[in-house]
Amino acid sequence: MRPALLPLICLALGSPAFAAISESHGYAQFGILKYPQNFTHFDWVNPDAPKGGVVRLMASGTFDTLNPYTFKGTSPSATPGFFQYGISELNEPLMVGTGIYDPSGDEPSSAYGLIAESIEYADNRSWIVFNLRDSARFHDGQPITAYDVAFSYRLLLKDGHPRYRTGLQGVRRVDILNRHRIRFVFETANDSLLILRLSELPVLPQHYWKDRDFKATTFEPPLGSGPYRISKVQPGRQVVFERVSNWWGADLPVNRGKYNFDRVEVEFYRDSTVAFEAFKVGEFDFYIEHQAKNWANGYQFPAVQRGDVIRTSIPHQIPTQTQALFMNGRRETFSDIRVREALGLLFDFEWTNRALFYEAYRRSESYYPNSDFTASGLPEGAEWLLLSRYRKQLPPEVFTEPFHLPRTEGRGIPRATLRRALALFAEAGWKLTDNGLSDRKGRPLRFEILLVNPRLERILQPYVENLARVGIRANLRTVDSAQYKQRLDQYDYDMILATLGQSLSPGIEQWLYFHSSQVDVKGGRNYAGIANPIVDELLEKLLATQTRDEQVAASRAIDRVLLWNHYTIPNWFIDHHRLAYRNRFAHVGTPPYTLGLNAWWLKDLEKHQ
Repeated sequence: MRPALLPLICLALGSPAFAAISESHGYAQFGILKYPQNFTHFDWVNPDAPKGGVVRLMASGTFDTLNPYTFKGTSPSATPGFFQYGISELNEPLMVGTGIYDPSGDEPSSAYGLIAESIEYADNRSWIVFNLRDSARFHDGQPITAYDVAFSYRLLLKDGHPRYRTGLQGVRRVDILNRHRIRFVFETANDSLLILRLSELPVLPQHYWKDRDFKATTFEPPLGSGPYRISKVQPGRQVVFERVSNWWGADLPVNRGKYNFDRVEVEFYRDSTVAFEAFKVGEFDFYIEHQAKNWANGYQFPAVQRGDVIRTSIPHQIPTQTQALFMNGRRETFSDIRVREALGLLFDFEWTNRALFYEAYRRSESYYPNSDFTASGLPEGAEWLLLSRYRKQLPPEVFTEPFHLPRTEGRGIPRATLRRALALFAEAGWKLTDNGLSDRKGRPLRFEILLVNPRLERILQPYVENLARVGIRANLRTVDSAQYKQRLDQYDYDMILATLGQSLSPGIEQWLYFHSSQVDVKGGRNYAGIANPIVDELLEKLLATQTRDEQVAASRAIDRVLLWNHYTIPNWFIDHHRLAYRNRFAHVGTPPYTLGLNAWWLKDLEKHQ
């Protein structure tokens, strides 16, 4: 802390002159930073990786804007899996490590300075000061200043996508101390998560956006500040990134060994079959496989046999995304917990895994698969204490039975399970008649499963047939990505198969996924329409945690309550990357918490440039 400024800051904040203040090159939500102030690079990169060459990537779907920060339109980085490449159209944030821009590879819940050279914060976490680098520049050469940071915060809070409007709440005041120092004063103290959310704030250029319509879609590449700039756009089809020469951030410790290609070409494919065929004949260089059948049977083509394409499974410790069939609780059909549980009983994962997935997957029995946050066994310790106050409101099984989904022999739904499902439907007022399963008014139980990927029809058709066996008519409907996004934004669906990204440190995104305040937020992520006061209170506990143990306990409590309320029909997950790539790339290794493709390089630049 700068001694001359300490009394001024304490006086401005109404704090005593002896208030404890910390200054650091990074911030760890819990515990201690792995890398010291004088670190030169992350352990999982090659700091001397050669620069140059071209990498060709593929993206799924399409895009209709290059503005990734607003509700309107779909930008490249909003398409499925784009962030795994580590290259995007996003502006540089103040710090990196805990957000989507450049996640940590080898430690959870830590952020290191990027635009911000250092931070100062009260030990009671009631405010934070970001000290910006004098060298930080936008691509037009204009310096990045505290005025840009304040402008970005206010613009995203007012006109940004709902995830920004929610994530940036909790700030009482923003003070520009000078051109390179900015302070955020919080509404409440002890908010470690807010420090991280502000650290990951993307800094937008005020001079560029002040006279433009921020909420409009655009194919004009917005002014950026990162290692790459967009040099070519074919709307909906292609984006080309060129490495910025003399980029201000190239030699920073958080960037050494990264962003090694001079040119990154991204082609968009609406059909995964067409994309894979293009990969086989050399149209692009990396293919992240998402289909078990193709991984098992699709890699016998000549380039693999010659060794020109490497096919590899890479284990990881990344919390797997929540993938499930989400029932829209805003609809009367799914308002009864017994109906939701019964619908879950009719999904035969074991048959699907055996017949369609080559036994490649594990059943998800958590909203946080492959992580410490899974509510396994019975609640105990701190988790039990959190849940015990709600004992009268929760199903008794929460405290007496470990949560398990029904299992089959992989040969179909057993009769006992069918009887159990029908009994639950009957308790909820649905009975089997000549017209199928009908309520007391004679209305049949029907719903639509809305899809955007036609390949999912093959996977979900057996589930539709299981539903038909008990008199439920479910219809699979696949629409294009634009219509799908519009319907999701308006919650105009009965059931969807969707995913929710999870992180090494559950935080504000859980509020976006599960809090009752998000039920009616257009474009939000509370797909199931969850409005549960117990979940709301547990989310507040989660956001207020001060230790890793408290965070784990709160997450497990949330997981357990969500599971026993049967808001979704959990799907499946894997704990490794399935990657195929041209045998002309090199890398140090794959860290446990990210795929790290932004640290790869060409093995023989002279040959391939």
